[in-house]
Amino acid sequence: MELFNNFIKIVLVVEYNGKRYCGFQWQKGLPTIQDELEKAIHKLTGENRRVVAACRTDAGVHAEGQVTSFWTDSALLPQKFVSGLNHYLPEDIAIVKAGVAGEKFNVMKDAVSRGYRYQILNRRTRASLGNDTYCQVVAELDAELMNAASKLLIGEHDFASFVTDWDREESTVRRIYDAGVERDGEKVAFHVTAKSFLTHQVRNMIGALIRVGTGKIGFEEFRNILETKKLSLAGPTAPAHGLCLMKVIYVDNSEFKYENLCA
Repeated sequence: MELFNNFIKIVLVVEYNGKRYCGFQWQKGLPTIQDELEKAIHKLTGENRRVVAACRTDAGVHAEGQVTSFWTDSALLPQKFVSGLNHYLPEDIAIVKAGVAGEKFNVMKDAVSRGYRYQILNRRTRASLGNDTYCQVVAELDAELMNAASKLLIGEHDFASFVTDWDREESTVRRIYDAGVERDGEKVAFHVTAKSFLTHQVRNMIGALIRVGTGKIGFEEFRNILETKKLSLAGPTAPAHGLCLMKVIYVDNSEFKYENLCA
């Protein structure tokens, strides 16, 4: 346990249903995951601490493996942060595990990849269970064709076509390590892993893949969308509620290890 000016850096793995929230990042007067975490930390420790996250998920997006960190001079053990914060947090946010990281650990910059999953319920009738974590598509999806198209995304590409709006100097080039689509009965899932993503990139990619799966565009047209590199070319953005941040991966020599966390 490293000390830094009598403070320690606590790392939390956080799970949440993003339905009621305007994203992770704090926004004045709006409900956010960061705001709820910081309020819970204050209630537990009496400290006003800023929470930093590995990913700033958008409004409505969920997480099973969000990673956050904050400094504290509290003497509470990590497992007490789990039980204590869960006592004060609303039911749609949960601390899964907690631990201590070295003072140099940067929860955002030290991440080497982030994995997302997008879930689709592919049937005609509405869902009564899980309808806030699945996007429903009524038309029959060709998951095999969607999977083949998703493989075109792997590697380093200019993903400008999968960005709705971009006015930054930052490049729209990103490298995707893995991507794929699988069907399990009425459920179709898209998974994708990269070091970082552009704003709404994942939802724009799945939006285009859904069009492939329903036959609205073909495999070669999907390839052309990727290669043309024109803003908004991918078409409608898929709804946020089907998207979930699954896991954040860190370098082996990072001052943070998942195996050191406790529940």
